[in-house]
Amino acid sequence: MFFSRYLHRYHPVRTSLYRSPQLSRLRIASGFCPPRLAPYTTTLPNEHARLCKAGLDSVKDQQHIIQSDSQRRTIYALASPLGKAGVAVIRVSGPDALLVWQQVVRPAGFGSKHSSPKPWKMYRCSILHPSTHELLDEGLAVYFKGPRSFTSEDTVELHIHSGRAVVSSCLAALSSLPYCRLAEPGEFTRRAFLSGKLDLTQVEGLKDLINSETESQRKLALQATTGVFRTWLENLRKEIIACLGHIEALIDFGEEDIEANTHRIAKERAQAIIREIQNHLSSFKRGEIMRTGLKVAIFGPPNVGKSSLFNYLAQREAAIVSNVPGTTRDVLEISIDIGGIPVIIIDTAGIRDTDDQVEKLGIQRAIDRLEGSDMLLCMLAAENFHAHAGFPPDMNLPPTLKSRFSASNVLFLINKCDLLTPQNLEALSGALRHYQKRAWIVSLSTGDGLDLFIRQLGEIITTRYRTDDKLSEPLLHNERHRVHLQQALEFLQAFIVTPDSDIILGAEELRYAAQAIGRISGRIDTEDILDVIFRDFCIGK
Repeated sequence: MFFSRYLHRYHPVRTSLYRSPQLSRLRIASGFCPPRLAPYTTTLPNEHARLCKAGLDSVKDQQHIIQSDSQRRTIYALASPLGKAGVAVIRVSGPDALLVWQQVVRPAGFGSKHSSPKPWKMYRCSILHPSTHELLDEGLAVYFKGPRSFTSEDTVELHIHSGRAVVSSCLAALSSLPYCRLAEPGEFTRRAFLSGKLDLTQVEGLKDLINSETESQRKLALQATTGVFRTWLENLRKEIIACLGHIEALIDFGEEDIEANTHRIAKERAQAIIREIQNHLSSFKRGEIMRTGLKVAIFGPPNVGKSSLFNYLAQREAAIVSNVPGTTRDVLEISIDIGGIPVIIIDTAGIRDTDDQVEKLGIQRAIDRLEGSDMLLCMLAAENFHAHAGFPPDMNLPPTLKSRFSASNVLFLINKCDLLTPQNLEALSGALRHYQKRAWIVSLSTGDGLDLFIRQLGEIITTRYRTDDKLSEPLLHNERHRVHLQQALEFLQAFIVTPDSDIILGAEELRYAAQAIGRISGRIDTEDILDVIFRDFCIGK
């Protein structure tokens, strides 16, 4: 401001040039004043003239102005997993992507290094360092011209060998370009969202598709990425807006100019929307299990074979097995695929009365995990069964766990049947008739009964939680979606009970319901949740 007053005093015509945004970056880089004002600085006081001259000298010495991250709109990242493989993909996106091609890529057979590639055509090429022109690798490259690309921007993909040194050298070469910067996690997908290529449901579906491990997870994620869920939401929102249109007509024109049953029709349509939302909310638990996995906790007294079963399901030595009671102290988990459904098997500490403080902590952790599990597998030892005792026998279990034995999500596995006499085995089988298809007698030592147990366990899980293979109807599986749908449901229910005389309040309830649906797909008011959604992506996506 001090310098601006002097400038206005001596050269008022040049004041606007000094304040122009085009010169702001150069003014900051030079330290004081822009070069265009240099001929006029001699009339300023000596101190200001000296400072201006020093600033101009720094500009002459500086070959280019260093850009900030916000100015470097072209981003790059490794789009494939890091590790040894046949091919690694480096993605570059932004306004200078074509310039990156000209600096780094040398296609075989190109006459000029600055020749522009044909879009969407794969070229066999050499990858060079932009400064030293050192050969970094030989591979393939393709140029996607915006808006026909994932981000709607000009995009270049380098397909190189997936050695750690090769990938590191290529990324380092791109970092030397002053107009490029490393992408933030999920930034490519964020740009696709901001350009309108994807909505929030498709973005979340893309993340689920990348993380999918089972067939059902893949199908569920495709439901979102292909727009099935978005279409359902849009139709739902249009129905709410149609109801709102009826109410707004009553407000604007009055009852004398509108059909008498307009308000009743709007409420009937709102009732139909409420039933549809309630139907989808009821399927949330099933969808959430398909997305995150069914939690099955193995529990029981010590030394009944819980860790042996855990290892059998994991098909590896995942847990320590010992005859010493209380060997398992902490909670162990593995993820397996049963009938296309992700199942998380949880091994817990043996539950018993003990004075060991460390073992007590393990038992408490086990009880806590049982409370949060979707299905419980109570494991017992056949040698502890007596014909005169009821089932299940007293195992010093907490009353809260005993009370859950009658629930359908509690299964029983009786191990060590090879230690029973035929008479005791027959008596045990009779005692289990009440728990048909919820209890099995096996021997982990000999393998007896294990095939039947695994087959019927899979049938129980797939019957309860598997969805239609076609997935023609969208299945709710995301907590954020559930919250907004629940809010829309509450607004619609509030509209139903609003008196006919208070149509303005009813219109507001419908408007809020439409906004709640719009927030799911990102049509309105989503800036506060964008960071939460995109931060879980990998860097190259």
